[in-house]
Amino acid sequence: MKLITNHKYWIINFFGWILFALFMLTIDKISYGDGGEESINRVYYLLTEGVLCGLLGFVLSFIILYFIEKYFKIGDYSKSDVYKLIAVVVGTQIIYHSVLWPMLMIPANYFLNVDVELTLLQKLTNVPHFLAYFVVWLFVVLTLKLVYYINTIKVKQLALEANLKEAQLNTLKGQINPHFMFNSLNNIRGLMLEDANVARNMLTNLSDTLRYSLTKSELNSISLEDELEMVENYVEISKIQFEDRLQFETHIDDESLNKQIPPMIIQMLVENSLKHGISNIKSGGEVTLSTVVSDNQLQIEVTNSGKLQKSENSTQLGVKNIKKRLELLYGQNATFTLKEIENKVVATIKMPIL
Repeated sequence: MKLITNHKYWIINFFGWILFALFMLTIDKISYGDGGEESINRVYYLLTEGVLCGLLGFVLSFIILYFIEKYFKIGDYSKSDVYKLIAVVVGTQIIYHSVLWPMLMIPANYFLNVDVELTLLQKLTNVPHFLAYFVVWLFVVLTLKLVYYINTIKVKQLALEANLKEAQLNTLKGQINPHFMFNSLNNIRGLMLEDANVARNMLTNLSDTLRYSLTKSELNSISLEDELEMVENYVEISKIQFEDRLQFETHIDDESLNKQIPPMIIQMLVENSLKHGISNIKSGGEVTLSTVVSDNQLQIEVTNSGKLQKSENSTQLGVKNIKKRLELLYGQNATFTLKEIENKVVATIKMPIL
């Protein structure tokens, strides 16, 4: 923020100096003048004195402001910069007092018909009073600069966080497709020599699924209904591998179909339940997907037969991916839990309805 080129600042600064000088200097002298009742000429002189003091302070404040904006960087200054600023303020005070007293003799001669030269000691006793004017002005200017600096830092930090969040989301989305393809292609490889027709059908389903993932993964949210189509396609692919060992059921709240969710997040839940649940049970098991809308929240739950256990070779990529995406998109307003209840693993996502 460049105050030196800000017209509003100069207007406020001009009237601020004049009014401050009148309030601190003139009113006090008028109220406590000799004899109780001031003559009209003395009042005119005191008013002129206040205006001249404020006007001179306004003009000389330009020197300090120029130094601050040219050489004094808020948030990045050294001790030498502080010493230089003090030197500039002291230099300005020397100029102020060198010019002020000769200048005040003009209205003194005109209104009071006096030509009194003050002694050096009398002039020095006024130094703290006039120095206070500049200290107050300097405090206001540095406060404005500091507030602007803090706001700028906040804006930059928010921009960096937004860019980082977008980059992290893009990275996580990039992890989904290779992870899904890796599992599916492994299944196809195993079927190629056993049943070419089944492998061909599986490739067709995989192609449809990948087309969906490529077009939707660029989005941060899609409707739950669109996600369900992809999940059903994925389950059909998986049934070719698991055959009768996989039973899949859905209990979908109609109100949830148009709600927005992160793309492929349900697919990751279902994939996780198959990989770490059904595939470890020789007789197979059930996977149930349910959705409920309640208290302005969408709850997605995937339940599978099996026990909650971490494989030594598991990277937990799917679980970490889900948690991270929810955190980036919804912060503390979304939760993901994974627990075992009566020989079943229950994965639950709760997210706000936007």
